[in-house]
Parts: sequence; C-alpha cells; structure tokens
Amino acid sequence: MTTSSLTLPKDVSALIDRAGEPGFEAWRRQIIRLGGCANPIHLVGTATVVDTSTGEALLSCSSDLYGGRLLTACGNRRATVCPTCARIYQADTYQLIRAGLVGGKTVGEEVSGHSRVFATLTAPSFGAVHTRRERDGRVRACRPRQTGESCPHGSPAGCHTRHAVDDPRLGEPLCPPCYDYAGAVLWQAQSGGLWHRFVLELRREIARTTGLSRGEFGESARLSYAKVAEYQRRGLVHFHAVIRLDGPEGANSTPPGWATTALLSQAVRGAAERVRLLAPGPDIVGPRLLRFGEQIDVRPISAFGAGERLTSAAVAGYIAKYATKGAETAGAVDGRIYGARDLVLLPVRAHVLRMISTCWWLGGLPDFAPLGLRRWAHMLGYGGHFSSKSRRYSTTLTALRQARAEHRAKEQRAALGIGSWPTVTVGTWSYAGRGYSPEAALLAASVREGGASRGA
Repeated sequence: MTTSSLTLPKDVSALIDRAGEPGFEAWRRQIIRLGGCANPIHLVGTATVVDTSTGEALLSCSSDLYGGRLLTACGNRRATVCPTCARIYQADTYQLIRAGLVGGKTVGEEVSGHSRVFATLTAPSFGAVHTRRERDGRVRACRPRQTGESCPHGSPAGCHTRHAVDDPRLGEPLCPPCYDYAGAVLWQAQSGGLWHRFVLELRREIARTTGLSRGEFGESARLSYAKVAEYQRRGLVHFHAVIRLDGPEGANSTPPGWATTALLSQAVRGAAERVRLLAPGPDIVGPRLLRFGEQIDVRPISAFGAGERLTSAAVAGYIAKYATKGAETAGAVDGRIYGARDLVLLPVRAHVLRMISTCWWLGGLPDFAPLGLRRWAHMLGYGGHFSSKSRRYSTTLTALRQARAEHRAKEQRAALGIGSWPTVTVGTWSYAGRGYSPEAALLAASVREGGASRGA
C-alpha cells in the first residue's frame, strides 16, 4: 500500500496542508506558547513598544503576524475545562496559601509564628447515604442496622455492604423518598451566607472568650482566612479553611498574647456549632433552619508538623488541589442548563439528577428567585466562590499573575536587546472568538500531553 492510497483523518490532513503554508512557524509557535490551553481566546489588533525617553517606536506587533489572530490562554481554573490553565491556577493558589502560612509575596516570615488552624466545616445530614467507612485500615459495613429494620417507605434502614472505592452507590441515598432534597438544595444555595455568618460569629466568640468588646477586639487583633469548597459524593460542599489570628494590622503585625492556637480552635468549634440561617420559602417546603454539620474538624498548623499538627506545605497543597475542581467530582455536569428539556439528557446518576431537578423546580418559584437556583442547577445549587480569602490573608491571584506577566515581558525585552531601556507598550486589542481549528486542536493536544508527562 502506498502513502498516497492512505486516507488520513481530517485534522491530520489539515495540519499537513497548514505546514506547507507561509507563516506556519509563527502559527505553530503561538500554539506551543500556550502550553496546550484547551480553549484559547482570539484577539485582533496591534501593539507598539515605545521608548518613553525619546518617543521612538522600538517594536511593533500585529495579529497579522500570527495568521490574522493572536491567541491567549483562556485562564479557566477548572481542570475539566482546561487542564493547562488549571495547573497554573493551582500553582498560584498554592503560593497564595503558603505565603499566608510561612511568609513571602509581601508577607513577612514572622507570620509563621501566628496562631492558625485548618478547619473543615461540613453540611448536615439530609438523609442516610451509602458511604465507605474505614477503621484501623479495615473497611467497615456501610450502615449496620438490625436485619429487617426499614424506613417508612419500606426500604432497608441499613446497609451491611463494605463498599469499594469506586462503588457507584457511594453518595446515593438509602431511600430517595426519605431524602430531604429541598433542604439539601437550600443549604447548598445559602452555604456561602452561612460561611459569612460563621466568620462574624467567630469574631464575636473570640471577643467573648477574651472578655473584650467587638470594638476592642478589632483594635488588638485581626482574623484572616483562606478557604476552598469541596464537593462530597452526596453532592454537597464542605469548606476547608486556614484561619489565622494576627495583630490589628494583619499578617505583618504581632498578635496579642492571648491569641493562642488553643483559643482559636475552641472558638472555631463554638462559632460553627452556634451559627444559624433561616431559609426562604417556609410556606412551600416547610421551615428550614440551616446550620453546619456535626462533623467539625479543627487541627493546628505548624511549619514542620508535629503530632496532630499539619505542615504548612501539606495544607497549601490540599487547598490548591480542590481549587481547580467543581461539581463534576460529585458526578454533576460542568456546563449550565438552559431548559427543562435538557434534564432528561443529562449523563448523571439518579441522586444528582434529583438535586438538579429540585434546583429547577424551586428556581421557578418567586420565593426562591433571589437564590438563582436555575442558573446554578449544574452546580447542584451552589453559586458561591470555590476559593476565597479575607483581604489581608496574603497576596492576591491578581498580583501573582501581574508578577508573572512582568517577568515574561522583562525576559522578552532582554531577548530583543532593549531590556535596560525605559519603555511602555501601547496597543489596541479586541475579542474575535475562541477555540481551535481541527489542525490547531491536534497540535495543542500533543503539547498538552507532553506537558502532562513532564509534570508526572
């Protein structure tokens, strides 16, 4: 068989044809420069580097040099959307969290001596679900009950199965009619508000414990935090947070003597147990007093770890890991739902479909309109930020990105021989679309796979 008789895939054939066109190398370089970004943004326009001391134009760049369009990375944080940009977001989040624990990025090293804990706040139970339990390295029965015991709907009240890690029943209710889907969705939609109240209550709790008024507390100490939301198999989020006590000016000021780790740990537990939020629509779905679950974990953090303490690096890595994940980890979809007819085609398990359907039902009622449940149905009702921090915890993602952009610009100016010149870039760029042509997608995929293998 000769080469000419082979039938090549369309994307391969298109890439071969592109290789023979003028400007192929410039086109290829800009795709490689994106590192395999899955959904780049297209820009059209021009930019000029100007010497600010003389007004002379040193260098001009136009989208015409790149086949008519300049590509830039999408910057999406979710690994299911763009693995390449998600890795960068994860690395930035790691640096942001770590700086608030050991210093760096405008934060002094003395912050490592401040009291700080790693807290996990979970959702309450809305009904029994299948779960995997382990103790002393052995897998235990899911939910042991007496044989023959059943729920009001006749389903078994317990489960004696020792579930495998990949068991599809994990997270599914033992009895779907018994599960409080309305309560679960409303908790999910207002969990961000519950966190906000928790932070306010935590300040009050510390002030009460130390015998200070809220005003006196603000004059002597500051509470800082960074948190991330993680989806559980049952489709509800729980929050992992670094919580720190500083002096009144933040990370770079010395906290008062009473700001101990033991006091902070006790206050976190007390505030989490006390905070409540009344859900809307009691006349429709019954009264709901929203709160955090009983499983509250609070662990001290140290620079190197000792006993029950976590290391700063471990905490930063853990939070960064979940900053790039979404509801897809619970079996949901990663794109918005625009119509009720789409529900029947969703490739999701029964429990997730019931949560999405409950979001759609409640979202169409006036009492629940402020929650935007239909907008966030694909997120199972959660519309809050996946990662957030208090203003003075540490640096910002914007600052990290700006520093990276300036570093790359400095390298580029040095390569062009104008590194020491005072310059400014003047340009006009406009949005012209996004995505890849088939041949560009093929090249980007090979770049992405190469980067993933090097990272492994």
